[in-house]
Amino acid sequence: MRIVFMGTPDFAVPCLKRILDDGYEVAGVFTQPDKPQGRKMTLTPPPVKTLAQAAGIPVYQPTKLRDGTALELLRGIAPDLIVVAAYGRILPKDILDCPRLGCVNVHGSLLPKYRGAAPIQWAVINGDPAAGVTTMFMAEGMDTGDMILKAETPVGENETAGELFDRLALLGAQCLSDTLKLFEAGRVPRVPQNDAEATPAPMLEKSMGELRFARPARELHNLVRGTNPWPGAWVKVGDKILKIHTTRVTAGSGAPGTVLEGRGLAVACGDGALELLTVQPEGKGRMSGADYRNGARLRAGDQLQ
Repeated sequence: MRIVFMGTPDFAVPCLKRILDDGYEVAGVFTQPDKPQGRKMTLTPPPVKTLAQAAGIPVYQPTKLRDGTALELLRGIAPDLIVVAAYGRILPKDILDCPRLGCVNVHGSLLPKYRGAAPIQWAVINGDPAAGVTTMFMAEGMDTGDMILKAETPVGENETAGELFDRLALLGAQCLSDTLKLFEAGRVPRVPQNDAEATPAPMLEKSMGELRFARPARELHNLVRGTNPWPGAWVKVGDKILKIHTTRVTAGSGAPGTVLEGRGLAVACGDGALELLTVQPEGKGRMSGADYRNGARLRAGDQLQ
């Protein structure tokens, strides 16, 4: 089976590696263009490109998919199947129709839940007890195609989106491997999604990470987890931004935003209290909430926000 792989970030790397380890022919890899990164804005290749080049696979980085260039490349490669994992671009119909066996996507949710760009983050933000991956036939809609296989995993109470991201990347690779075996056997299931059960998973924005202590502590804890590592949770202290990296729900009550008694930095919420375990003031490194409290001379009864 001749495969073209389309993917860009770290999440897609285990999928490509698994395809290669399983012995399939990868005739080409499509990935996003190199981008400048870091303070020096060094032009950096996507992780998928790095793996593909190391494996000696031709790499293509079209800037557009609708001008016919990518389609001509694909027709020249003539893949049986296109496998997509976090490519970051929507495939037009002419590309979806190009391979003989269609296009398969590895999506980081249990569809039809969390269609969109940030399914893993929203699963954590919403406090879901389980998450997973779905392989699916691609259609023109956003993650609307018929499902093939699903794999589920529990989400830890304190697990961050970044940690879950890494686990689901490996789970997705295994699910993809099982899916490709079904293609080889000629018995791939097609399970239509129930659109009535669909939920969106739009890209996160930095403003979404603001902690408003009038909300329940559990919701804020999930928000901190779900925005870690990006875009990050934060609270405004005076005219400064205090980044919040890790928290835990704890006992306590008071007016929302009030610093509570104790050695750590616990803050009263709309329901319960949230202990800020690891924080980062502007222009400084990470530190414990207790060290920040001492340095900022915060006392019980002070308002953090």
